[in-house]
Amino acid sequence: MNKNVLSGFLRSIVKRGTLEVFYADGSVDAFGSFDADFPDVAIRFTDDAVPRDILIDPRLGAAEAFMDGRLVMERGGIMELVQLLRSNQPWDKGGELRGPTLGRRIANRTAFAMESLNNAVRSKSNVAHHYDIGNDLYRLMLDPEHMQYSCGYWPEGVDTLAEAQEAKLAHIAAKLFIRPGQRVLDIGCGWGGMAIFIARHFDADVLGITLSEEQLALARERAAEAGVADRVRFELVDYRDLPARGETFDRIVSVGMFEHVGRPQFGNFFEACANLLKDDGVMLVHTIGRFGGPGTTDAFTRKYIFPGGYIPALSETLAASEKYRLIHTDIETWRLHYARTLRAWYARCEANREAIVAMYDERFYRLWTFYLAGATAAFEWGGMGNYQIQFARNRRALPLSRDYMAETEARLR
Repeated sequence: MNKNVLSGFLRSIVKRGTLEVFYADGSVDAFGSFDADFPDVAIRFTDDAVPRDILIDPRLGAAEAFMDGRLVMERGGIMELVQLLRSNQPWDKGGELRGPTLGRRIANRTAFAMESLNNAVRSKSNVAHHYDIGNDLYRLMLDPEHMQYSCGYWPEGVDTLAEAQEAKLAHIAAKLFIRPGQRVLDIGCGWGGMAIFIARHFDADVLGITLSEEQLALARERAAEAGVADRVRFELVDYRDLPARGETFDRIVSVGMFEHVGRPQFGNFFEACANLLKDDGVMLVHTIGRFGGPGTTDAFTRKYIFPGGYIPALSETLAASEKYRLIHTDIETWRLHYARTLRAWYARCEANREAIVAMYDERFYRLWTFYLAGATAAFEWGGMGNYQIQFARNRRALPLSRDYMAETEARLR
């Protein structure tokens, strides 16, 4: 029965490209039609429970079956399988993949609501879940120079991951309009790439904060190696604790961190930033965002990748910031930049497969590549993109035209 239902589900989706499914009972189904622009994939189920698990919660069920070796790729890889399914149901044209069963949806929404309450203790634990799994993994996956675990920027002429991350840092720094002698706060500083870049190119002092002990140690090491340790310091501190210290900053930047704040804390985030920002200060938030309205985080992502995380809609992000009279001075939408970045990370993971398996195990490698494949599909065919939102507390804090951005960016690049 489950096999027949799954077969009907797949037949309704796969029209372009081909999917062949080998069931545990020896039967075979084929879906779609050959199209050179769409993947040709074959998969095998090793037991009769796989169709049921996928139908209960398609993303989580397929992920766990793949991780456990119960869903085996016979032709093509996990990237091709996810792309085939998602590309046949593009978000832009109203496409939707099958969601979890009603009971599972209710359970997921309840769990999502509870996990979104990111107090300081839970936030640190959630960050550790993803970022403290070992710097060596990220060294293998990310660009080695800047170690940027966020969307690269791929304008004309940029061809490599390293170039894309350098271009991203320059693009953001240009929007910050940093002046000599200013103090800059980097919220969610990662391994220090943004802070080090600013210290190298501007006469400014930078404080980078993180909740990851692994990131903190390596960021300090990298700042010393870059020769900017006298202008950059890194601390293990929650952004909510900074205002009590009485410090203020001329510039605030946050790259790839807002996704971890959690929807109930959006107001807390912007209130803290407003209190930390000087009256003529400027802030830039770079975040993954939803093209549509608010939603929830799926069970796979919550369980295995980003517990407590939530991808915000632009509408709810702006609404939260408006309460603290932060002016949206510039908003830019990136549509496909992250998809290209993710494909570069996926390729680096494939190239370093043996090393990653040796560090962890085969199951972790399959988990990680499923995560990267699913994220890529979300940016190429789903409802995900990136937003860069520039804020100011004073309408006179920035030049009247955007020319200063292009001029500074050209100099930096």
